[in-house]
Amino acid sequence: MALITCKNLCVGYDKNVVASGLSFAVDRGDYLCIVGENGAGKSTLMKTLLGLQKPISGQIEFGDGLVQTEIGYLPQQTPVQKDFPASVWEVVLSGCLNRCGLRSFYNRAEKQTAEENMKRLGLEQMKNRCYRELSGGQQQRVLLARALCATQRLLILDEPVAGLDPKVTEELYALIESLNQSGITVIMVTHDMTAAIRYASHILHVSHQPLFYGSKAAYLQTQIGQTFAGLSEAQKGGAEA
Repeated sequence: MALITCKNLCVGYDKNVVASGLSFAVDRGDYLCIVGENGAGKSTLMKTLLGLQKPISGQIEFGDGLVQTEIGYLPQQTPVQKDFPASVWEVVLSGCLNRCGLRSFYNRAEKQTAEENMKRLGLEQMKNRCYRELSGGQQQRVLLARALCATQRLLILDEPVAGLDPKVTEELYALIESLNQSGITVIMVTHDMTAAIRYASHILHVSHQPLFYGSKAAYLQTQIGQTFAGLSEAQKGGAEA
């Protein structure tokens, strides 16, 4: 059963349509990359899936026991957020907020979840450091740990390596891949076609309307896939092999 199924979804702001005709499904274990030009509606779609804004029309169905509030989300950071004066521990633990309900405190299980996710991402030694003093790559690890505190099943990542240097970018992609291989489903908005081709199991190409949805292999057989990925004739041959 699919975790998320979108049927003829139309998204936008204040009835201003940004993208329409979106129909796709995300199954357990998928690594879906959403690609397309700036302004095509990729981030708007993510916010709609998360319930941060309502769809203009169409349906979003959650299956296999997934609850919308149990999705882990790593958004793009603003300069103000990067300068947030909290400890690493406080930022990671805040990922458990949806579990607290009406409680004004974190319980032992939630604190243990935060500890486990810090360890999982190699953040134990940074626990008491101030978040705003960290490098960009370290901050992204912290935010990924926070997102993992919200979910054991599905991560939504919005341009997770934006602004990072190549070495840190590769390390973060490797972390995301390992999480996916451990059973966590990933939906990632990206402009990095090299990463999409390398890591994705499925691709949704959006340009105000869906231009393609399907497996990565099928995408690379299409003209839009080959053009957008910038494949040479030799690379096309390799993709088909």
